[in-house]
Amino acid sequence: MSKDYDVAVVGGGLLGSAIAWGLGRLGQRVAVLDEGDITKRASRANFALVWVQSKGLGMPAYTGWTVRAAKSWAQLAAALREQTGLDVALQQNGGFHITLGDDEYGRRADLVTRMHNQTGAADYRMEMVSRAQIDRTLPGLGPEVSGGSFCPLDGHVNSLRTYRAFHAGLKAFGVDYLPERPVSAITREGAEFRLATPAGEVRAAKVVLAAGNANQTLAPMVGLSAPMGPTRGQIVVTERTEPFLPHPLSTLRQTDEGTVMIGDSKEDVLDDRAMRQGINAVMADRAQRTFPHLARLNVVRSWSGIRVMPRDGFPIYDQSETHPGAFVACCHSGVTLASNHAFEIARMVAGGALEPDLVGAFTAKRFEAAESRAGSGYY
Repeated sequence: MSKDYDVAVVGGGLLGSAIAWGLGRLGQRVAVLDEGDITKRASRANFALVWVQSKGLGMPAYTGWTVRAAKSWAQLAAALREQTGLDVALQQNGGFHITLGDDEYGRRADLVTRMHNQTGAADYRMEMVSRAQIDRTLPGLGPEVSGGSFCPLDGHVNSLRTYRAFHAGLKAFGVDYLPERPVSAITREGAEFRLATPAGEVRAAKVVLAAGNANQTLAPMVGLSAPMGPTRGQIVVTERTEPFLPHPLSTLRQTDEGTVMIGDSKEDVLDDRAMRQGINAVMADRAQRTFPHLARLNVVRSWSGIRVMPRDGFPIYDQSETHPGAFVACCHSGVTLASNHAFEIARMVAGGALEPDLVGAFTAKRFEAAESRAGSGYY
């Protein structure tokens, strides 16, 4: 019996699309199994930052992985534009985290110090900057702004156009995108995986689970684990205005189309059908305290979305020992890490194995070790 595909990627969001695009680029026969437009997709609700600063406190390997992604994003943007003609509007000239008042500045300075003091952390040049230094780059700041931090590797993109470019690229590479195919069961028979969907069975030599929070249910089917802890976030978007913000901020950015996106919330709520207007009000208030002129802009839309979030906030990349050829990938920063997924994870999957250093840092077995330490009373 012949195999239908070299690789079946479960999940057609930004993470799955990036991996599938990378596999197609390497000449693999790939199918992307997706729930389709009805799914609650983080790829449509994200803030679109390519962001390095503050990533990896408690896991230095994540800092290095993020720096690696940021440094290869320009390569990814160029490849997508050459293939599809779509400009994903990558702007990567550094980003700021703004503080209001002395207390916030002190807490941010402490975080920067802790990041720099981590053993094994990559040098990504995040530094504290004074109000006077920021004034030279970001005019029009409010009187409460006390300073902040800056990282030259940070930037942002048009995430919806990136998502569209990946899917256009999938088609150009001959990758089969199969919507309305939520996977209900995965079995391994002989040298192939069989994935059950409402539209029939799909067979492949390898399988990559990139289905966001659904990986928690799918991973045990192939001897893997993906402990997830999703949260809800909200975003507010203003009308278009004249260009005023040459750098993205961690909670505020001006898009290539002129709108202003504001986002800075986190709730342990998994219903994205409604929003808490009080949260939007707090975010909007902070935005106009940062840039007072924003108070005159109209809000044109807002939404809530469910973040894909491993339980400890760090990515999970793993391969199955009991089901060789099965891989799982979970992360919160699907935009930032897209270049690594397209170039690095895809290469490893095509070759049949994740690199030992990657698995060593990001395996889900870390959760078992943490639970074992907690149970024994040692921390």
